[in-house]
Amino acid sequence: MPADVSSLGDYLQSLLPLPSHTELRQSVIPTLIESVAGIASVLQESHQVSQVGTSNAFGDDQLNVDVAAENVLRSAIARCPSVVAASSEEDPVERKTAHGQKSSSGEQYTIAFDPLDGSSIIAPNWTVGTIIGVWEGGTALGQDPESKQIAAILGVYGPRTTAIVALRAPGGTPAIFEVGVAPGIPLTVFTVRPEVKLSPPPYKTRYFAPANLRAAADDERYMGLITHYIKEKYTLRYSGGLVPDVIHMLVKGHGVYISPVVGGKGAKLRRLYELCPIALIIECAGGRAVDPVNGMDILSRAVKDEDERGGLLCGNADEVQSVVESLVG
Repeated sequence: MPADVSSLGDYLQSLLPLPSHTELRQSVIPTLIESVAGIASVLQESHQVSQVGTSNAFGDDQLNVDVAAENVLRSAIARCPSVVAASSEEDPVERKTAHGQKSSSGEQYTIAFDPLDGSSIIAPNWTVGTIIGVWEGGTALGQDPESKQIAAILGVYGPRTTAIVALRAPGGTPAIFEVGVAPGIPLTVFTVRPEVKLSPPPYKTRYFAPANLRAAADDERYMGLITHYIKEKYTLRYSGGLVPDVIHMLVKGHGVYISPVVGGKGAKLRRLYELCPIALIIECAGGRAVDPVNGMDILSRAVKDEDERGGLLCGNADEVQSVVESLVG
């Protein structure tokens, strides 16, 4: 961290000095980071993880912790006058917020988020996370992700609670940093890393995270790729949770995460709530995030609707290119 930067506010000021993003710097980003601390507090008090007997619009069964995390984030969004629309994986309909109009500053933002990613691994108390995308304007749908999704946040709930924040706003400095958060502690001091970057080759240790591993039984290319990693002595690091697996590569400086779409089966990851925010995080860290079906960058096309889905291939750029050559050709 620069010697003259001692707080989150100072650092955001250095990255977003223009008055056109005052609300983003002073209100939206800090409030969303604080919501990560709020969700951590809820999880610490939720000693039982259970279904609540309802499902979201996608038909997914809802857990009590899903609903609680959703409520924390909705409350945070309501405190940001410049956030005029929002949707989530638990309530996947983009709606205007109570503000619904331009703030006095003229700034408008839309939030698209997955309040608690990792429902399949939270019961055994594994690390899970929150995924948030911040879009400039009154909607996230039909917009160019490269230019309109200007920030993304990954909240990570493990032995420690941290948030990784990526910024790529017009007129600002593209950046990715990590802060430690805790309930009741103000965001006045940086506690982790002012910069998060994937490493260039050569790599001391190489990591791979193969999601949907059973698909290798139905796809020779995927099976060949897994075999290649084993023969080349890559280290397996796969938790079953998207957020912790992505965070692992960002901490270690190397990794490749693969969630293929094979055998005619539908993809599971939703572009608005998972793929686009993850892609911005990875790109700001110096890596690539592409569609494993065609090798196209995740952020190269607009999201048409809230339930649009896809696979994911992300990590160090050279590793991603190697996988594209193996799976796509």
